Amino acid sequence: MIVVSLKQQLMADMKAAMKAKENGKLALNVIRMARAHIRQAEIDNGHADFDDDQVLTILRKEVKQRKETLAEIKDSGREDLVEATQAEIDILQKYLPAELSAEAVKKVVVEIVNAMNPEDRKMGLVMKSVMAKLRGKADGKLISTVVREILAE
Repeated sequence: MIVVSLKQQLMADMKAAMKAKENGKLALNVIRMARAHIRQAEIDNGHADFDDDQVLTILRKEVKQRKETLAEIKDSGREDLVEATQAEIDILQKYLPAELSAEAVKKVVVEIVNAMNPEDRKMGLVMKSVMAKLRGKADGKLISTVVREILAE
């Protein structure tokens, strides 16, 4: 089985979008933008060639920005912008691993909290431990909400 890096996959998908002409225009634009941000981050980092984890970090950031934009424009009445932004999110999420559900996050948080000393069960310490374990596997806001719930119990 041939293992393809995320950067190679983005390049292949970009070529496919180019060949799709009009049907692939949105995907082409989104992939080009993502590749540009990856390249800029590599340049900022001293021209280092990023591995998949670093590329995933950038792609997650792109999705997060679009989700924030989506939240801002939902009430504007501009359905065209909402649909376009959601389509961009959908394109980018194809490259991200599936995120954990709230139940799975809660299970991990409970395990970590139960393993800690009672005097160490503070928001900051718990978040640090949970984020170390779940980095990239779940949304930070979801993790924060779950940790607050568990600590309040």
